[in-house]
Amino acid sequence: MTDIINIALLFAAIRAATPLIFAALGGLFSERSGVINIALEGLMLAGAFTAAVVTFQTGNPYLGMFLGIVAGGVLALVYAVACLKFEADQVVAGMAINFLMIGLPALISGVLYDSTGSTPQIDKAFKLPMIGNQLSYASILAFAIVPLTWYILYRTPFGLRLRATGENPQAADSAGVNVTKLRYVAVIISGLLAAAGGAYLSIGQSSLFTKQMTAGRGFIALAALILAKWKPVPVLIACMFFGFMEALTIAIQGKYKMPSGEPIPIQFIEMIPYVLTIIVLAGFIGASRAPKALGIPYKKEN
Repeated sequence: MTDIINIALLFAAIRAATPLIFAALGGLFSERSGVINIALEGLMLAGAFTAAVVTFQTGNPYLGMFLGIVAGGVLALVYAVACLKFEADQVVAGMAINFLMIGLPALISGVLYDSTGSTPQIDKAFKLPMIGNQLSYASILAFAIVPLTWYILYRTPFGLRLRATGENPQAADSAGVNVTKLRYVAVIISGLLAAAGGAYLSIGQSSLFTKQMTAGRGFIALAALILAKWKPVPVLIACMFFGFMEALTIAIQGKYKMPSGEPIPIQFIEMIPYVLTIIVLAGFIGASRAPKALGIPYKKEN
């Protein structure tokens, strides 16, 4: 094991944690305002697909990243309208977004590129730039957003109103806060950040979009958010934990064998991050205190 634990594994863990940090921080804004965001997976897929298509068509990864983020914001707005204006069940609406983004990219890709499985390969010169072939600038940005989120949440009037809206929307309303408007803003921020994580996957970590390439990372980010008790710095730690486990599963493939002498099947190794997610959700969801108004629609009294 000592030959696996090294600086290269640390960089790999940071790369794996980057999309989780973006998505989990996005979920934090939404859920702190009182809106459950099960749609993180779909928002990440929207960002990943849009970024890959735009980058391939224009050769500009910065434009691809930007429009991927915008796509996540637009889709989050659709989700917000469904939940806040029409009071749709937030879990059901979130899963609908996820299912939509499983099928829609395949449909569009089939029309554009005659391939429903993936978009064309992006030239390496057009990927997001790296620092010393180890880290993308997107990873640095993800880490920088953590203290920024902390500052916004705990040191600004917006953050105070956001937390109040998620805990007691009636009291926030009485204090003059437009609860619905603030929740719209929080959900859109959630979509922007989650889509940034997806865009990183397709044009930073990879060089194309493949069907369901997020591979459950939106749900892992949600588990990290619960484990971190909806707090920014613990979110970073939780995402790094999941990122480390993902990097470790890749590093140990083919390294160890079963008592019979046969290699451990890759499928069992690749299950580790998802098993951990289930354990976290089962073991911590009761111990973590969610915002009191989370998932509860609010309608201003006349």
